[in-house]
Amino acid sequence: MAEEFGQGTKCVQGGYRPGNGEPRQVPIVQSTTFKYETSEAMGRLFDLEDSGYFYTRLQNPTNDAVAAKIAELEGGTAAMLTSSGQAANFFALFNICENGSHIVASSSIYGGTFNLIAVTMAKMGITATFVEPDCSEEELNAAFQENTRAVFGETIANPALTVLDIEKFAKAAHAHGVPLIVDNTFPTPVNCQPIKWGADIVTHSTTKYMDGHGAGVGGAIVDSGNFDWMANAEKYPGLCQPDDSYHGIVYAEKFGKEGAFITKATSQLMRDFGSIQSPQNAFLLNLGLESLHVRMARHVENGQAMAEYLSKHPKIERVSYPGLESDPFYPLAQKYLPKGGCGVVSFEIKGGRAAAEAFMKELKIAAIETHVADARTCCLNPATSTHRQMTDEQLAAAGIPAGLVRLSCGLEDAADLIADVERALEAVS
Repeated sequence: MAEEFGQGTKCVQGGYRPGNGEPRQVPIVQSTTFKYETSEAMGRLFDLEDSGYFYTRLQNPTNDAVAAKIAELEGGTAAMLTSSGQAANFFALFNICENGSHIVASSSIYGGTFNLIAVTMAKMGITATFVEPDCSEEELNAAFQENTRAVFGETIANPALTVLDIEKFAKAAHAHGVPLIVDNTFPTPVNCQPIKWGADIVTHSTTKYMDGHGAGVGGAIVDSGNFDWMANAEKYPGLCQPDDSYHGIVYAEKFGKEGAFITKATSQLMRDFGSIQSPQNAFLLNLGLESLHVRMARHVENGQAMAEYLSKHPKIERVSYPGLESDPFYPLAQKYLPKGGCGVVSFEIKGGRAAAEAFMKELKIAAIETHVADARTCCLNPATSTHRQMTDEQLAAAGIPAGLVRLSCGLEDAADLIADVERALEAVS
């Protein structure tokens, strides 16, 4: 879709352009495989000479239409859907890392992603150095090593709600000849487009705001098409040298900056790991995307109202929400998130973990669940759920004290949400 169209128009009509007499809605291609008239025709697909489909484990028309919409929203050149946000982050990193590689990552990221990088990928021989999101340029540059192959961070960290200085991290990454990968799940491309600020690869857990209704798990990867792999060929042999597992193809030569990354991730990683999003989930995701621009404004409105209420409550130790002027990341939020960030508010109740548990037991509207960022308000204590694999020291480094509550404001009336929280706080001694 042409660049002159706004994000709202892209949310509704991007990615899929039906022809005369074709379905107005993206069709669900619920098929594992596809028929061809000749072996030669299928062979050209396997040689990456023709575009098309032969097995849904790699690609599916429904998925590709929805991925194309997300690429348009992010301002990228190519995109792919994955089975989850975790799969998206793993593919984005592993597509350019291998045994012996090193990653520089913000320490303030989702606990599952921290574990993926610090533990699981370490078992694969890929090490990492974690830096504070507000580290100085000198501290950031000092984290790079000769074998560094990627930099990773989250636009708005889950659940610490720190804001990544995308330009600072991009400048350091590019100075060392590596790409910046940014997880943009919380703000979505409606509120921030990291590529415009220098990010090279953008990932999403589409399970969250993009789906918006808790209906389907999924992830997405978007390539900006800006990083020059061949200019850094010695660091990326998987992209710049023949792939012996795929007819000796050199992805960066055949598909250029615009298509090499996603083509390799699809034809190699999706082939071998099979973390495909189901066509049914992609269909549900597209329904969510069509209202994303409308919903995000309400999430931000409710999140801002809740943060302002909590910041004045005597039983609250501190509130993290980049929309508050008192928040240390407010200046960065004004730069990168002028429309607001998201509906998630993190706060610490005086009295620690016990007080947090007592508070959550009294909530009537907000549900305790391992989810965030959909139409219904929910909350949890990260230390005992999403981040329970992290030590107290790691939690502290990520800005997540044990008594922290993460409250995801949904689309309900703000007055009802605040009344629910007020009632629950009254039960905290």
